[in-house]
Order: sequence, then structure tokens, then C-alpha cells
Amino acid sequence: MITRENELLVLVIAPSGRDGAMICNLLTGNGIACIPSTISDIARTELNAGVGAVILAEEALGISEIAILAAHVSEQPTWADLPLLVLTLAGAVSAGNLRKALARQPLGNLVLLERPIRPETLVSAVQGALRSRRRQYLVRGLMAERHVAEQALRKAEKLAVAARLASSFSHEINNPLASVTNLLYLIGVSSSLRETQNYARVAAQELARLSEIVTQNLRFHKESSKPVAVQVSQIVNAALDLYKARLAAAEILIERDFRECPLIFGVAGELRHLILNLIANALDAIGRGGTMKIRIAGAREHSNGSRLGARITIGDTGSGICPEIRNSLFEPFVSTKGDTGTGLGLWVSSEIVRRHRGTIRVMSRAHPPFTGTVFSVFLPSHPNWTPVHPSGAVHDYQSETMQLIG
Repeated sequence: MITRENELLVLVIAPSGRDGAMICNLLTGNGIACIPSTISDIARTELNAGVGAVILAEEALGISEIAILAAHVSEQPTWADLPLLVLTLAGAVSAGNLRKALARQPLGNLVLLERPIRPETLVSAVQGALRSRRRQYLVRGLMAERHVAEQALRKAEKLAVAARLASSFSHEINNPLASVTNLLYLIGVSSSLRETQNYARVAAQELARLSEIVTQNLRFHKESSKPVAVQVSQIVNAALDLYKARLAAAEILIERDFRECPLIFGVAGELRHLILNLIANALDAIGRGGTMKIRIAGAREHSNGSRLGARITIGDTGSGICPEIRNSLFEPFVSTKGDTGTGLGLWVSSEIVRRHRGTIRVMSRAHPPFTGTVFSVFLPSHPNWTPVHPSGAVHDYQSETMQLIG
């Protein structure tokens, strides 16, 4: 493990007499880097730069000084718990001492050493504090490595989604291109002006359809990465449009049950990614000739009912998920698709839901005669972020309106 400069430095705060100089000489003689300091110096620089431990004389800790230190302790990152060693005065416990003890509670990782203290005892206590601090730095390094690994996994899943979208896009544009090719051939061999005009009109319609597909994909590519007002039903309809050719080829029936629900303030691209993942998983699970039912409705959170939002339920009549992997389904590299899956889709989906302060649940049955899986996602209408331009237009995924019954 590599620590940066000053990260194992000991700060000594002993304002009276020669205590500070004597402690620094003792620690330096035992190979421990240390410097005399003050509470005000800590507030300005040292804790932000990183230190190993702090030794404080009790007389340096008034109420105001405790408040300054407590403010810094509360701002530490999650991996940090700075060791504080307080040299107390000898004597009986008094009401004043009890008040000080209560005031010191917000300081966290605090060790009291009563004076006079033997030199070897002080050195041993400081060495123990620095060992604890080294373990904290180790945790920091592991957290940084985990963050890098998670970012790499997210990128890998985005590439996998891009590949699926490219495949769907190819299927979608192939049909109108084939139609236009055939129509151009018929125009070339036709001897009738009326037939030629009809062929040209149909070709123009197919080209318009092709343009719409390309425009929709470009719209996805240019989506904002900032929270905007999103209509969930438009995301779902646009995702189904992308899989239209695959759904038709697999003879899968889509049942839509779209009810009234509030707008969701969220990152449009991430929500689209979430829906595409869940629909793609349902398609893979069904295989051929099954049914997928999608319901969208306004709802309140199951856990406490206090937050209003939208609930998206996607169910399929596929093969179901075996109980052995159901509990670890949202972990990286857990897949129900064997060698054909990355094992990242549901993990990324759960991370997207978490970032939107929502919840995702799964119910599944893998034993015939009745098999299938249902994913239920709750997204609060107002997560803990401020949307960009909250009074602006709703993010539009799909211009046409579909009449839905269920």
C-alpha cells in the first residue's frame, strides 16, 4: 500500500510549557514523523492534506476548539476515522470533567491518556493509532479500485446495450430498405405511368419510415445526461419500437396497460437504458410465442407509502429464474443466459434505479406448468436532485399517441 506525503504525520497540540517539544522529540526519536500544531492550523490546512493522528493536551480543548474539530471530523470521507489521542489531567472526576467528556463525544475516534504518562506507553499508543490509520488508507485504496472496476463494468454493459440496439436498428431499417429496392426495380420495368406513380408514393412512405427510425436513434444518442421531466410511457413505447421487428419475428404478444402517472424527473438516457434492459431480458426469456405485459401506473412506495411516483411492471411468460440465483440476481456477473449474457444488465439496472432513489423487485416461477418473471420498478417523481429547467418541456420520446386498452 502506498501512502501519500504527510498521511502518517502526527500533529501535536500542547499549548502550555514544553510538552509539545518534548513529545515531538520523543516520537521523532522513535521514527515517527510529527510536528507541533494548533487547532486553528488544523482547521485551515492539515486535516485536509491528510494526517496520521493528532495528540492533544486536554487544556487545548475548550468548547470552541471541540466544535472546530467536530466539524472537521463530521466532514471526513466514509473510509476515514482520524485517531485523536487526548492527554488528560490527573485527579478526581468532577462535574467539569463530565461536561467536557460529553462535549468531546462528537470527536469520534478518541483515546484518553492520563498524565503523567510513561514515554513507552505514549509511543505504543501512537503506533497503534497509526496502524489503525494505515488500515483506513487501505480501505480507501480498495474503495478507489472498486470504483474504477464498477466504472469499467458500466462501460462494458453500455457497449453490450449498444450492440443490442445496433442489431435491432439493423432489423428495423432492413425492411423499408428492401421495400424501396423492390419498388425501384418495379418502377424501372413498369410501362404504366399510374403504376409508376403508385410505386413512387409507396417508396416515399417507406423512406419516411426509414427517416423516422434514424431520427429516433439519433435522439437517443443526443439525450441530456442531466435530470429532465420524463414521461415513462414514451420511453417504453420508444423501446418497444426498437424491438418491433424482433417481437414480430418471435411472435411475441405485447399487452400494454398504461395508466395515468406523474412525470419523473430523471436522467432520460439512464431510464431508457433501464427499460431496454428489462425488455431485452423478457424477450430472451420468452424465446418464441409467449406474452409480455407492461403496466405503468402512478403509485406510492411500498415501504412507507410517503413518496409519489411511477411503478413500471414488466412481466413475461418465459422460463423463469431458478431460486438458486434469484437472491444474487442484481450482483455483477450473475446471468441466467449462460455464455450469451454478460451478467451486467440487471446490476447496471439496479444501480440506475438506486441513483434515481427508487426500488426494483423481482418475482419469478421456474416450475411448469406456470412459469414466468415479473420485474417491478418504482421511481419517485422527485428524487433528491434539482432537475434542470423543471418548468420546461417534457422529454419527448415518441411523437405519436397510441390508444391503449387493457
